[in-house]
Amino acid sequence: MPEFLRPKFSKLGSLVLILLLLLLAVTGCNDDDKDDDSSDSNNVTPETFTVGLLLSDLSNPFFVSVQEGAQSAATRLGITLVVEDAKNDVATQITQVQNLIAQPVNALLINPVDGDGIVPAIQAANAAGIPVFTIDRSASGGDVVAHIASDNVAGGSMAAEYLATNINSAGNVVELQGIEGTSAAQDRGSGFNEKIATYADIDVIVQQTANFSREEGQTVFAQILADNPDIVGVFAHNDEMILGAIDAAKEAGRAADIKFVGFDGTEGAIEAIDAGDLLATIAQQPAEMGRIGVETADKVLKGETVETYIPVDLAVISR
Repeated sequence: MPEFLRPKFSKLGSLVLILLLLLLAVTGCNDDDKDDDSSDSNNVTPETFTVGLLLSDLSNPFFVSVQEGAQSAATRLGITLVVEDAKNDVATQITQVQNLIAQPVNALLINPVDGDGIVPAIQAANAAGIPVFTIDRSASGGDVVAHIASDNVAGGSMAAEYLATNINSAGNVVELQGIEGTSAAQDRGSGFNEKIATYADIDVIVQQTANFSREEGQTVFAQILADNPDIVGVFAHNDEMILGAIDAAKEAGRAADIKFVGFDGTEGAIEAIDAGDLLATIAQQPAEMGRIGVETADKVLKGETVETYIPVDLAVISR
């Protein structure tokens, strides 16, 4: 190359050129870092939760519906749901809670077999820092973040009013009670008896537990029928017991003379209403309870504040 075409750089010019090249190199590295950071932030996996759902008795269709509603919400929210069936045994349920605490889970949704008996297990969860929620039935102690349930007192009152109207506000009636120690049995019984007492010509002649069981409902009511020739109405604290009572009345040839009112709004009860065997049922929404329970736990685990009591609407279902 001819001499006059060669670039001429002073020492200062050469130094400036070197600095510019270094600056470009550093800038290029920073851009690469930014690209990497952006890629990392887009690939962050959101926190996932594991929630325990402890149900009192999965042989009862009502609690199957609670599970289905809870599972649907858990799937939608990306929550792992661990379901336990206590089979109506409080000692079993306490052991299940202890096992889930040890697992551990992030939250517990409990449908207590016994409101008093479950308290030590709830306190153990409290000590482990695991938030506890109750569904359908409440606990009598421990720190419970929220209770998701129908107003069972109001439901019992609705049942009394509907039954009274359909027996012309007079006659002998029977109350089949749920498991002693459960808030559902206590509240439904309280609401029913408070309302039925306002009808001067109605007498509650028998109040007997059948433990929320269809088989026991049938056995218990068969004996009540044998002992009492004049019964015009029956209220049971759940649909399983009232369906058992209807079976007993049919066997005794007295079903046509008695009005039956249940509680829960299960599929079997709806079918009995359609068949003309059951006068009415106080409908809960068990699937909604399960859905709301999981959604409420999810909110709390994400730092949100929720109400301590979350009601689920009731309705009278009849023909």
